[in-house]
Amino acid sequence: MSNTQLQVQPVIMAGGSGTRLWPLSRAGFPKQFLILSGNSSLFQQAVERLNDLADAQTELLPTLVVGNEEHRFLVLDQLREVHTEPGAVLLEPMGRNTAPAVTLAALQALSTGQDPVLVITPADQTVVQPEAFQAALRQAVQQAAQGAIVVLGITPDRAETGYGYIRAEQQDKVLTVEQFVEKPDADTAASYLADGRYFWNGGMFVLRASQWMKALESFRPDIATATRKAFDARKIDNQFVRPGKDEFAQVPAESVDYAVMEKCPGSAFTLQMVPLNAGWNDLGAWEAVWQVAEKDAQGNAFKGDALIEDSRNTLVHATSRLVSVVGMSDVVVVETPDAVLVTDRTRSQDVKHIVNRLGATQRDEQNLHRKVHRPWGWYDSIDMGPRFQVKRIMVKPGASLSLQMHHHRAEHWIVVSGTAEVTNGDQVILLAENQSTYIPLGQTHRLANPGKVPLEIIEIQSGSYLGEDDIVRFEDTYGRQ
Repeated sequence: MSNTQLQVQPVIMAGGSGTRLWPLSRAGFPKQFLILSGNSSLFQQAVERLNDLADAQTELLPTLVVGNEEHRFLVLDQLREVHTEPGAVLLEPMGRNTAPAVTLAALQALSTGQDPVLVITPADQTVVQPEAFQAALRQAVQQAAQGAIVVLGITPDRAETGYGYIRAEQQDKVLTVEQFVEKPDADTAASYLADGRYFWNGGMFVLRASQWMKALESFRPDIATATRKAFDARKIDNQFVRPGKDEFAQVPAESVDYAVMEKCPGSAFTLQMVPLNAGWNDLGAWEAVWQVAEKDAQGNAFKGDALIEDSRNTLVHATSRLVSVVGMSDVVVVETPDAVLVTDRTRSQDVKHIVNRLGATQRDEQNLHRKVHRPWGWYDSIDMGPRFQVKRIMVKPGASLSLQMHHHRAEHWIVVSGTAEVTNGDQVILLAENQSTYIPLGQTHRLANPGKVPLEIIEIQSGSYLGEDDIVRFEDTYGRQ
């Protein structure tokens, strides 16, 4: 690093669940990993926006990602697609809200002996004007380098009741944060818009790692101490950093705003704001997806195979079949292979109530899509009935499933494309396209792809019980039990 360069540490918060975008967003594949605008996922867009901060004055450190243990391979796969090598992927063993997550990132940054400026952003937002976003962040970085805690305040363009607000006043050529306010009712939101001093709180902020720790230790020493204990008990597995599970379970759950930001005004900590007017949207519900989508002359937006007739201001998202809408207004229709949502567009925030009901009855549609991603590839359960199930399985080049066996089912494998290396008891064989094999009940087996192209097979399971928990793993590349 030259004397003129400032160390900047991008931090992506990727631990959200995105329940209001069900059925496309599921607990096992939440909205930040979905492609909802453009040609890349929201997580990838967040990574690339921060990658673009690098310039002659900035030493951009490798990105830190804070996320869920369950999504670790999704994170790595999506980073690889945008040619980004992470500094570390910090894996929370359970959710504890954003304050402990930011603390893990700050401790990781400080563990190198440096004190970079952290640029912290959620993984599930979209920005239409990246140049304006870069300019605002660069200003925030300069202010944070001087010791300030800086939040980005979104310049509101409507009286929005779905966001919290920040009130800021001009002081000595900078905006100083005076107050954080909760989500308002419609009349209050209209008054905020007319006032001109109120900005949406987008959950993005910039500060030195040491400054975060000082503020947290001042306002919430219990969170600081407990998170430090969990970080000190961490285990490192290549790019994955795993805080101590038992220790992290003792960390109080709290948001960044409640733990630190709302306590800064009037304290010894300088809290400033940089306005952001860049076409920002957090895509928190289907209404927001409709707002940012391209629309026809009647205000209709669609993605996938959709036909819309005599309708106004509708959103149709089709993933696996033709969806037709006739004579509808202000409606959202979202189709996936195993679930369909139809809602009034203005009520799309209430989709979370459906997700809560799915969770209460322990239905699979809350957690997983029919197509389930795994570190080695994915499988799609394309048909099932009494005593049988059919899956389409893709294995990445060079990847393999675990060495395993099943107590209650046998399996037939048919290679559709690529080359399969099959361990079947004591035998290891290679299968090419259109070849097949049979795995008897109770037989130790493994499927691997030794080739350079993806392997696809059709798997037909038959037996008395076909649940995913009927599996005994003997060896596993990915550390699963």
